[in-house]
Amino acid sequence: MRSKSIDPGRHPRLLATALLWLFSGSLLLATTLVPAHTALFGWTPFFWLFVAPLAVALTLEPSLPRQLLSLRKPRRRNTSQLIWN
Repeated sequence: MRSKSIDPGRHPRLLATALLWLFSGSLLLATTLVPAHTALFGWTPFFWLFVAPLAVALTLEPSLPRQLLSLRKPRRRNTSQLIWN
């Protein structure tokens, strides 16, 4: 059995594509150009425009939510930082 070589540039491209798909699908759903639920298709537009690319992005990069949360600045300061000595 032959081992397949893995293209090192493929992972970032797939992740970028999934995030672009997620962003554009979210934009379409937010502007209501495409409704999230229809009588004919049910929740299918919501799934293919939001849930599917989110699942692909989280599968490719499981630590992505933690990385995004670490970029946020804390809203509250510790009490030790507020007291002047």
